[in-house]
Amino acid sequence: MHLVYPAVLAALLFCTGIYGVLARRNAILVLMSVELMLNAVNLNLVAFDVWLSRTAEEKLHSGQALTLFTIAIAAAEIGIGLAIVLAVYRARGTSDIDKLRDTAEGHETEGPDGTDGPNGNHGPDDHGDDNDSGNDNGPQPPTAKKAEATA
Repeated sequence: MHLVYPAVLAALLFCTGIYGVLARRNAILVLMSVELMLNAVNLNLVAFDVWLSRTAEEKLHSGQALTLFTIAIAAAEIGIGLAIVLAVYRARGTSDIDKLRDTAEGHETEGPDGTDGPNGNHGPDDHGDDNDSGNDNGPQPPTAKKAEATA
């Protein structure tokens, strides 16, 4: 078998993994894409080990041994990564990387219950109104809020 076939397959797997890391927003899909890239590297290690052992009359198979270590490390990495993703999902209610990045930078984003802040309020000086004009006229009826939002 030629070395070109596994090398092209590994390149396609690696490119798919890179696309998944760069384009996906879900943390679990990003971890799956990292696994695709690791498997592409493992495929290259085994293919080049077989190719070099045929040409050098070598019986050590160090590429295959290194692949076993890489698989063990990848399994531990996925276990820890999934535990972190589950902990973040339970704490924040989302596994969307963009939303997690916004909350880490200190931006106010919409919480899981539809409110703006993490405690269900709009800010430290929340008086219960959604009027952003600076006038504190007290709470407004819901129809006034809808009319104000459409204006």
